[in-house]
Amino acid sequence: MRNHFLSKILALFLILMFFSGSVSGQDKNEVKPPVAEKKPSELKAHGQTRIDNYYWMRERENPAVIDWLEKENAYLESVMAPVQSLQEKLSQQIRERIKQDDETVPYPDRGYNWFARTKDGDQYPTIFRRSLTAKTDSGDKSVGNELVLDQNELAKGKEYCMVGAFAASADAKVFAWSVDCVGRLKFAIQFKNLETGEMLADEIPDTTGNFVFAEDNQHIFYTRQDPDTLRAYQVFRHKLGEAADKDKLVFEEKDEQFSVMVGVTKSRKYILIVSKQTLSTEYLLIDSTKPESEPQVFLTRERDHEYHVDHLNDRWVVRTNRDAPNFRLMESSVGAENKRKLKELVPHQPDVFIEDFELLNDWLLVQERANGLNRIRYRKNGQENFQTIDFGEPCYAAILAMTNEPNTNLVRYSFTSPKTPLSTVEFDLASGDKKVLKQDEILGGFDSANYVSERLWGLAADGTRIPIGLLRHKNTAVDGTAPLLIYAYGSYGSSEDDAFSPSILNLVDRGFVFATAHIRGGQEMGRKWYEDGKLLKKKNTFTDFIDCTRFLIEKKYADPKRVYAQGGSAGGLLMGAVSNMAPELYHGMIADVPFVDVITTMLDDSIPLTTSEYDEWGNPNELEYYQYMLSYSPYDNVEKKKYPNILVTTGLHDSQVQYWEPAKWVAKLRELKTDQNLLLLHTEMSAGHGGSSGRYDQYREVAMRQAFLLMLAGIKE
Repeated sequence: MRNHFLSKILALFLILMFFSGSVSGQDKNEVKPPVAEKKPSELKAHGQTRIDNYYWMRERENPAVIDWLEKENAYLESVMAPVQSLQEKLSQQIRERIKQDDETVPYPDRGYNWFARTKDGDQYPTIFRRSLTAKTDSGDKSVGNELVLDQNELAKGKEYCMVGAFAASADAKVFAWSVDCVGRLKFAIQFKNLETGEMLADEIPDTTGNFVFAEDNQHIFYTRQDPDTLRAYQVFRHKLGEAADKDKLVFEEKDEQFSVMVGVTKSRKYILIVSKQTLSTEYLLIDSTKPESEPQVFLTRERDHEYHVDHLNDRWVVRTNRDAPNFRLMESSVGAENKRKLKELVPHQPDVFIEDFELLNDWLLVQERANGLNRIRYRKNGQENFQTIDFGEPCYAAILAMTNEPNTNLVRYSFTSPKTPLSTVEFDLASGDKKVLKQDEILGGFDSANYVSERLWGLAADGTRIPIGLLRHKNTAVDGTAPLLIYAYGSYGSSEDDAFSPSILNLVDRGFVFATAHIRGGQEMGRKWYEDGKLLKKKNTFTDFIDCTRFLIEKKYADPKRVYAQGGSAGGLLMGAVSNMAPELYHGMIADVPFVDVITTMLDDSIPLTTSEYDEWGNPNELEYYQYMLSYSPYDNVEKKKYPNILVTTGLHDSQVQYWEPAKWVAKLRELKTDQNLLLLHTEMSAGHGGSSGRYDQYREVAMRQAFLLMLAGIKE
């Protein structure tokens, strides 16, 4: 799900083994992996003592920690050296497929078309705007384009540079953006005068990166995080021209299980302050034309009540799961006395999950999931029956785009499938006509007709049918001889879509079958799909993945000796759990930024995300959850046995999964595993959870992982 990490590749002694098509062990003359020092620490809970020999790796500033991570990086480079040229070739192929000089489809807002442009050789995009009334007789479309933000200039002299949010003031005279130059998700908000091109003196440090402008052109609202846990818990108001240390605290979330963010309604009349945790939501409203007014609660938070609101044309629409597990839509007229008097707009359906909605002056659009697939339905206000946009492929991703100007019949959505590049489509709600505004141009002779996209249904041990999206080259036979890469996430109710990836063609063109397993823990099949893959049912996520793998082997989509798995973050937890439960199924695994030290992390409320995730994983301070989590926590269940070849990646500044989790896991695996398979750790020393920020660095990181897989599969070129 995320791109990570840089590489070189494999020691000289492996050349003969590689070119014979087999990488099964380590020779006595190879470079030895670094051995981590064991310093036993006692961790006590519920009358039980666990011994953690690598707890000391949590000391980020300890030179011994940095030294060990750098030695692991050097070991990876030495081990993978013989396929360095292959990695470089893979990186170049990704670059050659992606159009380097490109533009996004212009997006109209506040009298301007806004668009981003990438240029060959630039790591980052550049943002422009063009007045909707601008005209030129020269035929040169660049005439009238205004440079708003060049991230390449912003990134000069920096190893990492990530722009978070960006927005213009209501009068379009001031542009603001948030930027993180470390990878720790601590953003500074900066401002530019678009009339003069000069930077404003205003700069707000140490924010989450989330902010919105008020309609008075003078104020912005933004969020700050706790300096230790990084929980977003405060909302501040900043007035342009004043020092940041004079900013006013507007709201502070006292409950440690909740985090906050700010937004704005479609009508632009209200600033939204959203307090949210896994099972509960609360919205506070501030009149955007009166930004100094006090926030007012929309619906008071209640346990097990999640909701989302929007406002347009004197009505509120609410997406709520009250008495509706898959959510329904309600509406209310404006007025404090009426906000609780909601009437049903779109009823709950037991087999359809409502993900989002969009309000226009004359239309209501609903983004849904039915039978595991995206669906966009629409109807004119005042009508009862919906119409559905037809997408025409067996598996795909179709996401409704936000429309800032509500007085229109034209909406946009993005569409992609495993064999169809990302397209921006304009849809006329009145006529039903579609217009493809842009489809990503894939270079290098790409032809979608050369690929086969399929939707299959695996079968879990308990009889549950699990959707699987699949991509293969048309010349790849389904006869049990192809290498397989199976990917999944399966947590937080996050639904994975079957989308096009230019980089995955590197593997598919070399004979790989690529599959995405839509396992429980996501929300592809509705809310119950999520409920059945978390807390005391979390193991369903792991067994679903194993059962999908066995299904694909049984149906001859995979060579049983060349099956590979990949997942990141919570999907890295999946990799860790599966490597303990069914290591014999997989020849290799890639675990990106893996959440593998579940018990120790969830018992430490000083670590970012811990308290806010008790309703996802359970609170291990309670014995029942402690015992269940301990039974699958990958780090705690490493034992003396054979494991697959494994590549593990992390980032030193990761704030979501601390680097020491994958580091400790690798150290413990090295200590206990009984096989001679490869175990590699790569730490990106200047990045966080998402890996490198520049696109060419990301290409190289993807290529490193692909070279690892091709090496294992015995594919040389």
